[in-house]
This record gives sequence, C-alpha cells and structure tokens, in this order.
Amino acid sequence: MSDTADDYSYDYEYLFKIVLIGDSSVGKTNLLSRFTRDEFNPDSRATIGVEFATRTVEIDGKRVKAQIWDTAGQERYRAITAAYYRGAVGALVVYDISNSDSYESVSRWLTEMKDHADANIVIALVGNKSDLEHLRAVPTEEAKNFAAENNLVFTEASALNAENVELTFHQLIKSIYEMVSNRKFDMDGGEGGATNNNLKGNTITLTPAPKDQKISKGSNCC
Repeated sequence: MSDTADDYSYDYEYLFKIVLIGDSSVGKTNLLSRFTRDEFNPDSRATIGVEFATRTVEIDGKRVKAQIWDTAGQERYRAITAAYYRGAVGALVVYDISNSDSYESVSRWLTEMKDHADANIVIALVGNKSDLEHLRAVPTEEAKNFAAENNLVFTEASALNAENVELTFHQLIKSIYEMVSNRKFDMDGGEGGATNNNLKGNTITLTPAPKDQKISKGSNCC
C-alpha cells in the first residue's frame, strides 16, 4: 500500500478506480510507484494479491483522484484479483516490449476484463521497459495497430527512466474523465468507481490497509 498526503482527505471532485493488469514481471508495480511516488525499485518483487496507491491530478480544472490497483499477474492469484475489476473505470494492460509472451497474453487479459469489468471501462495498452530497445521483441507498429483495432489507448513507457509514464497515466485519466463527463459511467460511486464530489466521504467501500503498509513484494518482478 502506498499512501500520499491526500489519501485520507476529500480534496478532489472525482475519484476513479483504475486497475493495472498484465503478466508477472512486466513492471506494473514500478509503473505505479513511478507515477505515484516518482520512485523505481530495481529489486521490486512480484505483487501478492492486490495493493493500491493513489495520486490526485488536475484535468480540465477539476481535481481527479486516481486510485490505482496493482494486481498480481501470477495465475494462482487470478481468482482473487477478478473481484477487484468491479467498480473499475479504467485499466492499464501492461506488457514487456522485450518479452513476446507477455504481449501474447494481452488478448487473454482483455477477455478477462470483458468477463468481469464494466462494458464502458477505458483501457490503455502499455509497452513497458522501452529502455530495453536493444532487446525489443514486440514491434511498436504491431502493438499500435492491435491497440487501434481494439479501441485501446496506446503508449510505450519506461518505469526505469520515467519515459512516458506521466503521459500514459494522464491519457488514461483524461479519457476516463471525458467518459464520465458524457455520463457513460454510473456516478453512484460503487466499489471505489467513478464518483463526483457530492459523494465525497462515501466513495470507498474497499477497506484500505494500514497507512504504514507498503506495496507487497514476493519474487522477481518489474
């Protein structure tokens, strides 16, 4: 768990629940920590179950709090994490540009979201580890075309050197904001989903971990 100064305040006008999904070791945890704390841990280990961190950004003059859930990529945690799609209004599907297997898994993750998430969820496809260009196994154009065919926002990023990390999250949050503004999502705030400021104080129904708990680490990741 990562807590920022605004985690337990209500100084925001919208709250969006976003899930990070993808195979283990593609770098989801470090993308999250780079965006929410501007940190990168080279020894980051696999997430156990599900953890979240938050960051508040300004979109079109509105304060938007993104509650970003980092889900475990290992098969044995899939039954646990599926429940956390509920209430999500956005998702980052992450693959490793140097690992073609992680890219091949993207279709499976999209199918899982179709089964468990809101039909209007905004999805971004992210090729992480763009710093490993010399080891590239997934052509940029191939991934870009796949994203276009499936109506996904697309970027390549590097949690290591922070390249395009801000862009990746801001594009997704802005796209969600535009969907919410067009009333494509239910604004009742259920399970930490999209909420407006009339509901501040009653938006999170998932129980947060203690403030001193850190993002879980297990083995070999990110």
